[in-house]
Amino acid sequence: MTAESLDGPIEEPLGARQRRFHPAWTVALVALIALIGAAGFRAAPGVLMVPLEEEFGWSTAELSLAVSINLLLYGLIAPFAAALMQRFGIRAVTVVALFVIGAGAALSVFVATPGQLILTWGVLIGLGTGSMALVFAATITDTWFATRRGLVSGVLTAGSATGQLIFLPVIAAAAEDVGWRGASLIIAGGALAVMPLVWIFLRNRPSDLGVARYGETAPAVAPTPVPRGTAWGAAKLALTTLREAARTKTFWALAIGFAICGATTNGLIGTHFIPSAHDHGMATTTAAGLLAVVGIFDIVGTVFSGWLTDRVNPRILLAAYYALRGVSLLFLPSLLSAEVQPSIIVFIVIYGLDWVATVPPTIALCREVFGDKGPLVFGWVFAAHQIGAGIASILAGIVRDHTGQYTFAWFAAAGLCAVAALVSASIRRRPAT
Repeated sequence: MTAESLDGPIEEPLGARQRRFHPAWTVALVALIALIGAAGFRAAPGVLMVPLEEEFGWSTAELSLAVSINLLLYGLIAPFAAALMQRFGIRAVTVVALFVIGAGAALSVFVATPGQLILTWGVLIGLGTGSMALVFAATITDTWFATRRGLVSGVLTAGSATGQLIFLPVIAAAAEDVGWRGASLIIAGGALAVMPLVWIFLRNRPSDLGVARYGETAPAVAPTPVPRGTAWGAAKLALTTLREAARTKTFWALAIGFAICGATTNGLIGTHFIPSAHDHGMATTTAAGLLAVVGIFDIVGTVFSGWLTDRVNPRILLAAYYALRGVSLLFLPSLLSAEVQPSIIVFIVIYGLDWVATVPPTIALCREVFGDKGPLVFGWVFAAHQIGAGIASILAGIVRDHTGQYTFAWFAAAGLCAVAALVSASIRRRPAT
């Protein structure tokens, strides 16, 4: 809208524009939908492990190996994806990632050997979901928002984690009604259906629309330029950032804590809760429903954590979250049974509130300490998250094969949470140099 003067039309100030609906919220909404659309396969392994084991006779360790490779790639590709988003744009990288996820899920219906499962579940899905990992949420938040960052990162994080857990009952029901292959095709369709929405509505940066970031009145600062020519420039930026960040104690404290976070969420509960509950006589669909409840409470916990991160020292938040998670895991072996008891509901609620509540304060600390390179540094911290998840996934499978139960895995995870709480509380208040 313009106003007339003797010298012609006068452009409305940027501050006045931002009083209306800011396009950053549209971008955040599309990013949230994309994260939910990509989350289907993140939920699949826990549900489909039992049907695959029954059809092919593969061991828990063999299935866990494919999941572990998926989890490792999911994390290791994240920092490179963040750099690629700077080089080629958020929209292009996101569309390609969704296509790879859909292709991997669709091709998984043809697997007949563990090696083929590793290629589809492990490599393709790992690469695709890694490019849509939580670093995507961090990049959207830092690129489009100058204020409300904790809240936005909390909402996007909740969308990613909750999407995969909400899909669980759908996938479990589909696996029973039409088989695990039909469930895989549903996942593929979900990822591919989001692609047109992303291409039409997602924009790379505020300057593409001639606006500042939400909360700013000055034009948005262009991102750090990446050498042109090939994707090597993006890879070089990611590796250089790792080398610089690795010189600081703060980076290693965040990485250790987040590795334990990954081990106790995606690696253990996300992958092995349903098989463990099945060992105690609980129906797969019932266990999947419980994890879906985790997803519901994860929305509340993560959004609230984002709100708190804007107001409370993130170091204190991280220490509290890890300590609460450790106490919960100590009780889990005694709570599992064939029937759903009130005690397991209490565990599910607590674990749901704490599921990825660690993400907003971790993103905030990366931003506080590493400045404009915060999203890239968070990419490497998230890589540690998935390394922890991958290791925990395969080790828990080995524990199950050798002892017939998961008890030792739950207790070990509880001890690791105590370590994460102590390490997080020790992070100093000083910028990286």
